[in-house]
Amino acid sequence: MRKEIYLLQGSGNETYRQFSDRILSIGKAVSVMSDVSSVKVTLTNAPPPFISIIPFKKKKIASLSVFHENPTTIESLTSAIGFIGAYAAEEAIPVAYNKTWNDMEPTPGICLLTLFRKRKDISFDSFLDRWHNSHTPLSLKIHPLWNYNRNVSRIKLTEDTADWDGIVEEQFKTKSDLLNPVRFFGHPLIMPYRMWQVYTDTKSFLDYKTIEPYFATEIHIKS
Repeated sequence: MRKEIYLLQGSGNETYRQFSDRILSIGKAVSVMSDVSSVKVTLTNAPPPFISIIPFKKKKIASLSVFHENPTTIESLTSAIGFIGAYAAEEAIPVAYNKTWNDMEPTPGICLLTLFRKRKDISFDSFLDRWHNSHTPLSLKIHPLWNYNRNVSRIKLTEDTADWDGIVEEQFKTKSDLLNPVRFFGHPLIMPYRMWQVYTDTKSFLDYKTIEPYFATEIHIKS
């Protein structure tokens, strides 16, 4: 059983509703395949906040996480409109929620979906060490994370797959936990220092200029 992540983006004339409906329809079709054990989608189904300390990207994007036994890619996903990448992912969940809601119901709260590449001047091993052993503990200490799904995209499954090294989904119980700087970073007296900590630590392992954060919603299609 391996985890694969497929990235799809919206077309220019799609509304958020149309994009969401299309992605969920694709995910449902994948979920009934005989070798698929679970399907989850994290997608942009609403515009990001107009003002935020997080520089959210405005394009529509979806990350479909699929666990299945067959080691070949899923053609209905790689041939879908807006396909931009397929990855065999190494997943880690340092902090996890207890799922009590039904499949097809949006996960409570809000998700920060982030795509990023490693710094060009460090090795892949250094990238992983700094990400896993420095940045992850720092994030867990500072941010009010409810669920932290960390994915290393070790293998790109198609020749035209976009060059992303990390795909992270950070779940928060409330929108305020993500969007309110005081809740996201802590008490106002320590907030500037923590912001500096996160910024400098992040720049130590990833290519900061190419990072893509998205204001997203998570939906388990088949768990």
